Amino acid sequence: MTSVATPTMWLVTILAVLALLAMDFLITRRPHEVSMREALSWSAFYVALPLAFGGWIWASFGSSTGVQYLTGYLVEKSLSVDNLFVFMLLLTAFAVPPALQQRVLLLGIVGALVLRGIFIALGAAVLANLSWAFLLFGAILLATAVKILVDQLRGGAHDVDVSEMRSVRLIRRFMPVTEDYRGPRLSVRENGRRMLTPLAVVVVAVFATDVVFAVDSVPAVYGITSDPYLVFATNAFALLGLRALYFVLQGALSKLVHLGYGLATILAFIGVKLVLHWAHGIWASVPEIPTLASLGVILAVLATVTATSLYATRGATDPEVSADPEATDDVAEPASSPKGR
Repeated sequence: MTSVATPTMWLVTILAVLALLAMDFLITRRPHEVSMREALSWSAFYVALPLAFGGWIWASFGSSTGVQYLTGYLVEKSLSVDNLFVFMLLLTAFAVPPALQQRVLLLGIVGALVLRGIFIALGAAVLANLSWAFLLFGAILLATAVKILVDQLRGGAHDVDVSEMRSVRLIRRFMPVTEDYRGPRLSVRENGRRMLTPLAVVVVAVFATDVVFAVDSVPAVYGITSDPYLVFATNAFALLGLRALYFVLQGALSKLVHLGYGLATILAFIGVKLVLHWAHGIWASVPEIPTLASLGVILAVLATVTATSLYATRGATDPEVSADPEATDDVAEPASSPKGR
């Protein structure tokens, strides 16, 4: 597979991502509630940075590569908003104190970046060696689109049952958990034994959801560009801004009631695009969907579902995300009495 990136570009990009993560860890080293001013400032930074990088890509490698990057970034950013729904429900279900929420989000972003890097490398290897891999990726996206649509129609697109999460059940089975949070610490020693804190449990739960999102997002951006470097860059930039974006959109997320329809449409569209690309390699008469057309479709879908969501929720108060108190208590209980099927 061809790529615009040289080894030096890869190294510089990875070092830049690590530097940004280190900066975020320094910012969150002292637990504190995030003000709207702080969240807006960092969100603006993490939007301006990838757009400036996209401008450099466009100027350095041409409009075609620039459109691929911008379209891929838009796809990943829209999918990342869906991540925020689940993060919001997990933070609520685990009763994470407001001062610790950004640390949980940051650790979740680190886990997501690692998983995306692995999936991107595997995806590049598969696409380079198996001609039918585009058909496989297209099928994955079409199946995911159907699932999202069905969940949206049933009204349970973002339900999270903490007590039934395999990762949570596994932790409680083998490790004791303290009854309360201990600041940003993931584990403590009490009565001569090592115990996890509820913070460690919620971080593992976030990691588990990261796996699911990686399965969807990596094939989606490969449907826009086959350049592994652009795939990595779009994923990294979309994820790095999630921590701040969460606090900006926390109140508005509940108003995006039609987002599931939009994501299902986008994933189905990219899935069809991948299938057509595979078919074009076998039958030259089969048309392909240009990347610029993809950008137009994605923008139109996002604008439509945002407008319809705001119209549907006009005049309504923001519903609070409720958590089952019993589920929250279960998380903090020692592992000697786990819930299981």
